[in-house]
Amino acid sequence: MTRTVSERAREIAVIHETDVLVIGSGPGGLAAALASARTGVKTTLVERYGCFGGNITQVGVEGFAWYRHPATIDSEGIGREFEDRAKAMGAALPEPQSISHALDAEAFKYVADCLVEEAGVIPMLHRMFVAPIMEGDTIRGVIVESKAGREAILAKLVVDASGDADVAHRAGAPTQMHPKAEMMSASVMFSMCGVDKGKFIAAVKADPQTYADWAKDGEWSVETSDKEDAMFSPFLRKPFEQAHKAGLLPDNLATIAGTWGTVSDQGDLTYLNMVHMTLDGTDPDDLTHGEIEGRRQAMQAIAALRRFQPGCEQAKLRNFGMTLGIRDTRKIDAAYNMTANDVREQGRFEDSIGIFPEFIDGYGLLIIPTTGRYFQVPYRSMLPKGVKNLIVTGRTIGGDKISHAAVRNMMCCAVAGQGAGTAAAVAVKTGRDFGGVDVSSVQAELRRQGARID
Repeated sequence: MTRTVSERAREIAVIHETDVLVIGSGPGGLAAALASARTGVKTTLVERYGCFGGNITQVGVEGFAWYRHPATIDSEGIGREFEDRAKAMGAALPEPQSISHALDAEAFKYVADCLVEEAGVIPMLHRMFVAPIMEGDTIRGVIVESKAGREAILAKLVVDASGDADVAHRAGAPTQMHPKAEMMSASVMFSMCGVDKGKFIAAVKADPQTYADWAKDGEWSVETSDKEDAMFSPFLRKPFEQAHKAGLLPDNLATIAGTWGTVSDQGDLTYLNMVHMTLDGTDPDDLTHGEIEGRRQAMQAIAALRRFQPGCEQAKLRNFGMTLGIRDTRKIDAAYNMTANDVREQGRFEDSIGIFPEFIDGYGLLIIPTTGRYFQVPYRSMLPKGVKNLIVTGRTIGGDKISHAAVRNMMCCAVAGQGAGTAAAVAVKTGRDFGGVDVSSVQAELRRQGARID
């Protein structure tokens, strides 16, 4: 039996009231806040860390659109704006496997600051959501915790962009989560400096790797649609195989392998996605173990690269991501739950709030969008059951495993986020909740903002 203690009842000060409250500032939450504020609606963005950007800035996943190829029909709107603005502000570099730019994780912190300030979003960093404020089945705001203690924020409408459906879950909306053994792995992202770019690129060109190599002689089982198999991928496994043979890596550590993102003229090798672990991103003990074990494995990976990857002989750690890269936790049971057929067979919906190319990466499946195929994201997939005045966006929208492997990607999170924020603004202006908003009005505003919905 679990021991308990009693917490005394107390009055919590309401420090802020707003029209639209967005919880979480990853690609989905940042896009939601910008979309809402740009309509003139009072919008507040709450973030537990000290910067906006989520997976981009806090984890260091810089490859925002690494799937994009010449025939890709890609999303438009705020997600593309992230990339374009980063390029204009010197916060991006060409991505090696696509016709996109990788976002500089550190510099994008400032890019995001500028976007938030320009849109008139009210920023609230260093505040962590801890509980919803409920009246029956209707959310009226949230309780946050910070250095200032417990505080209350009231809102007409709330956007849950927490990444783990934290608000929806604690408000009583039904959610589902796969057993830990079936979840997509978590990553510790890291970057190196002191790399000899010329020597590194020459070695890559001398032994080019493809997407088919992801599944060769390794721990992963990857299914493709065959067209990906001969395409170049910035993939590294051979240095780690050599390190195992030399005794530099222990036999029980077979999971180190993966991709690199960019290499700068200054010798920064970034977005090293090579450490993968199975853990539950909603369990703080798992997260603690993952952070500590992940950094240990990353240092072992660096030692292997220094020894066996040409160009890395004098390199060293530049930085770790601020936190783990979590791909998979809770998903809501939505008014409509997306399916594998939706993302693999160009799903079309009357309540579309955006499009995303047929890019699927996860649960053992990899499809790169090289043929112009795309699907629509339905508004209903963001509506949780059982809770009013709440919408859920980002990677936790309703769906099955394969649909999640598509919609979890950062650009699609931005698509969903822009749709959620726009819906919130339209609902506020018309005095409705999310379930009763006029979707055609939401679509009209999305088009005005430059999003593509069909």
